[in-house]
Amino acid sequence: MDWSILLTQATINGLIVGLLYLLMAVGFTLVFGVMRMVNFAHGEFYMLGAFGAYYLTTQAGFSFLPAVALTFALSVVGGAVLEWGVLKPFRRDELNGMIATIGLAMILQNLALMFFGPDPLSMPAVAQGTARMGKLVVPLSRVYVVVFALLALALLYGFLRHSRPGRALRAVVEDFEIAGIQGIRSRIYYPLGFGLGVGLAAVAGALMAPLFSVSPFVGATPLLKAFIVVILGGLGSIPGAAFAGLALGLAESYGSLLFDSSTADMLIFAVVIVMLVVRPKGLLGRGEA
Repeated sequence: MDWSILLTQATINGLIVGLLYLLMAVGFTLVFGVMRMVNFAHGEFYMLGAFGAYYLTTQAGFSFLPAVALTFALSVVGGAVLEWGVLKPFRRDELNGMIATIGLAMILQNLALMFFGPDPLSMPAVAQGTARMGKLVVPLSRVYVVVFALLALALLYGFLRHSRPGRALRAVVEDFEIAGIQGIRSRIYYPLGFGLGVGLAAVAGALMAPLFSVSPFVGATPLLKAFIVVILGGLGSIPGAAFAGLALGLAESYGSLLFDSSTADMLIFAVVIVMLVVRPKGLLGRGEA
């Protein structure tokens, strides 16, 4: 058994999963930072993104990257409309907003069951063949997923860092009150923040679709992992979510290599409990935890 190859493979797998956790968690953080509302429907938008990529590639004839881009665009617009039309009364109302998103999650999941059925669907690989790095063999489909995830993160970084709406949105996420003092009309950014947040969840689901099966129940685990990431990184902290997302992906992968997946999950939850006791605002958190 060549441990160097196993560790390298575990690192690659951990980074792939970590990048997708990162997308989920940053989207979750954007919604919370703007609306001060925990979005329990976040996993269902991941699920819808996976179905979107599946049907656009298998039924509508799109190649994978345009399918992911269209899924993102539709999710952002749909999320913004949903926030304006349904969730507007619950802005910055944590308890009622939480209850509303739980109801929304149940509605979306049951609609998915009605339209898509309960059976898992398998999406064809993004690309055939493998990439060789010495003795290490990596499926090209996983390489594509990593490239597309990095592209999505680079575009997100550019928007938040270098565009005027992005900088304003980031200011609202980091500190709502100070943003208001600086003259930023925060309420304008509620639909944008919610739409962009659920759009990132949809992108994560779309990128996961070629690697795992797609079903109406596929969003539960990513939602739980997004919770873990924002607890570790700090609710309301985008850098914290980025750091913790990659760390969780690597921890899961190494844990599954050294132990079994159940033991790895148990150890991760133990770390989360300790973090809640020792540093309840997370490693880089600024907001409430």
